[in-house]
Parts: sequence; C-alpha cells; structure tokens
Amino acid sequence: MNRIRKGDTVQVMAGSEKNKTGKVLKVTDDGAKVVVEKVNLVKRHTKPSRQNQYGGIVEREAPLDASNVALLTKDGKPTRVSIKVVEGADGKPHRVRYSRKYNETLD
Repeated sequence: MNRIRKGDTVQVMAGSEKNKTGKVLKVTDDGAKVVVEKVNLVKRHTKPSRQNQYGGIVEREAPLDASNVALLTKDGKPTRVSIKVVEGADGKPHRVRYSRKYNETLD
C-alpha cells in the first residue's frame, strides 16, 4: 500500500521546489516517485508526431521522490503518513493510512 496516492494534495518538503503544493497526477508502481501538477517542470525538445504535429519545446512535470513530499490534511498542514493495521467491520484486519501529526486515520 502506497502512502501517497493519485489525487492526493501534497506539499514539497525538500529541493528547489520546496513549499509548493499540488495534486498528485501519477505514482510509480513501487511508490517511490510521484508526479505533482505544476511542480518540477522541465523542458523537453520533442519531434513532430501525430499528437504534436509541430514538435518544439514542451514543458511537463518530472517525477519527484515520494520521500520529499508530505500529504496535506483538511486544514492545509503537511503530515507524515504511516500504515496502520486495524480491525474492519467484518472482523478481518485492514491496512489504512494514518496521520502521524493528528493520530487519526486518513481513509
């Protein structure tokens, strides 16, 4: 289970993009890297193709390491996320995301 998921609002905690916030667009399969909307923009020189008939210089988001972002809570403050095992309604254990700052489950 990944600590950061697609659609989460996160804040960058380290690097040149520090303190910027945005929505997570993509998470790699192993959960190590995330792509955040309008953060860590890079320029790519592209050849003409069917999608982009003219080619040229295109700006797009580059992946960030997941350890450098923190999930934003409802009040807009960053929190670290851990995984906790709780007993569900059916009596079986379930894994849930857990806010370290506020000691509450996120899901």
